[in-house]
Amino acid sequence: MNKVTTLIFGGAALATVALVSAPMAAAPDGGRPFGHGAHMRGGSAGGAPLISMALKHKSELNLGNDQVAKLEQIKSNYQTQVTPLHQQVRTIEKEIAGLREQSPADLIKIKSKIQETEKYRSELRYLQYEALDNGQAVLSVQQRDQLKSLVASRHENFRKTSKQAS
Repeated sequence: MNKVTTLIFGGAALATVALVSAPMAAAPDGGRPFGHGAHMRGGSAGGAPLISMALKHKSELNLGNDQVAKLEQIKSNYQTQVTPLHQQVRTIEKEIAGLREQSPADLIKIKSKIQETEKYRSELRYLQYEALDNGQAVLSVQQRDQLKSLVASRHENFRKTSKQAS
């Protein structure tokens, strides 16, 4: 895989991990941050985003029925694996919030809970890389290149929208 492909897929994966992990950790009630609900659970931000994007643009990528079925299976497996992990992180974050409300706060317990959440976040990150790698294996070189173009276009549109909102 060339450096550009690695950069695009790696950057997308890291951005998704940041989008999923950081806001959940910051949400004091362990709920869905920013009101994204179902979008964060399995949409393009919470699932394997490039797989979701490939499925969304299956006609443009000329995906065959077999490819679509494999990508849907990868996405489904990913979501099945990450759902309980996300729940564990939310539960622990609620516990941390409760511990922080105590005066004085039990910093030893808080540290232990933080370390516990990091184990789950690490597993989430690995599962995302695994899903992305499995998804890439389903696509041809041409389809991966087309998907990279779609990602770049989406990224550029996001940057334009962000600048206009500022």
